[in-house]
Amino acid sequence: MEFSDRTDAGRQLAARLDHLKGQDVVVLGLPRGGVPVAAQVADALGAPLDICLVRKLGVPYQPELAMGALGEGGVRVLNERVLRETGVGERDLAAVEKRESVELEQRTRRYRGGREPVPLDGRTVVIVDDGLATGATALAACRVVRAKGAARIVLAVPVAPHGWTTRLGGEADETVSVREPDFFYAIGQFYGDFSQTSDAEVLACLDRIRAVQGPVVRDWDVRIPVTGATLAGRLALPDGAAGIVLFAHGSGSSRHSPRNRSVADALNKAGLGTLLFDLLTEAEAVDRAHVFDTPLLAGRLVSATEWLAARPESAELPLGYFGASTGAAAALWAAADPGSGVAAVVSRGGRPDLAGDRLAGVRAPTLLVVGGRDALVLDLNRRAQSLLRCESRLTVVEGATHLFEEPGALEEVAELATSWFAEHFRPQ
Repeated sequence: MEFSDRTDAGRQLAARLDHLKGQDVVVLGLPRGGVPVAAQVADALGAPLDICLVRKLGVPYQPELAMGALGEGGVRVLNERVLRETGVGERDLAAVEKRESVELEQRTRRYRGGREPVPLDGRTVVIVDDGLATGATALAACRVVRAKGAARIVLAVPVAPHGWTTRLGGEADETVSVREPDFFYAIGQFYGDFSQTSDAEVLACLDRIRAVQGPVVRDWDVRIPVTGATLAGRLALPDGAAGIVLFAHGSGSSRHSPRNRSVADALNKAGLGTLLFDLLTEAEAVDRAHVFDTPLLAGRLVSATEWLAARPESAELPLGYFGASTGAAAALWAAADPGSGVAAVVSRGGRPDLAGDRLAGVRAPTLLVVGGRDALVLDLNRRAQSLLRCESRLTVVEGATHLFEEPGALEEVAELATSWFAEHFRPQ
């Protein structure tokens, strides 16, 4: 016996994968027995845990021999060599596909419950099972994961027979095991407890990792084309994001604003995407007149919104605006555009007066947040709210000044913004 149970096996396997720490890794467990093992690996690597739902297409008279595989999202891979050598015809292949498709769909509903899979495109994917015997399922999983865009595949198991890597035919970029015994007749012989893993245990493993880590956030630098310029930005998208918030910075600020980045981090942890970007180029920002040119800034925000709405990863998501100081005027101006589909707006210490008559055209629900000790701006926001014809709320953060630098003030802004966007991003 090498492992007391699957948890112990997962811990030992995780120690062999330490070199992957800090990389853009996703860990996929093969249900059901591979998931408790994979949970320990994901925990050790600080990586997201998901499942790899795959159904092997076995040759009708030799089901252990894989002639292909089916995966989520309509992924279908066939082994033309096996099909040719076994002589399996289209009719027999279709019958096997139909049967396995039904089982795959049932398992998808059971384990996902409507939750989207973690994106694999361009990432290192670690496929984990509780052991490898014939290798057919692991081989099918590698092919399905590759078809889903994985840049690198690591197949990791606690135990496999000596020489097991040759069975994979190079489908995995790296293979890792704890034990490779010469005498091997069944995976269970190496476990003290190899009792069957239940569906409830699979779901519990997935929920535990998600609760500890929070949503997985992918972020990348972007370049946004607008009329006469290209703007630099940073797009962050949690897996399964409920929507995306575009930030409009105040005068003299940029996408590097520590206050807006703090709010953006809070939104990301709550499962909301963010786009922090510069409304002006470095050359334009030198001219202070541009900083207060609300129509120009609003036009840039509209262009960024259209660019974001056209990207495949965000095309179906609701969008919102978070504006600070003079950036709030740009957000409200843009939200008043007749073609605006923005779902919600939040203004932090904003200057809505700079939006002028455009305020009456805003249709998106708007939250105005002002510091209690920011008397002038508070008065301007009260007047602006009377001009809004949309759902609106004015919230005062007591004791806060214009920049919300007081202890806990910015955290309160982040909580207010998170609640407002989460509420209005839901389907009505």
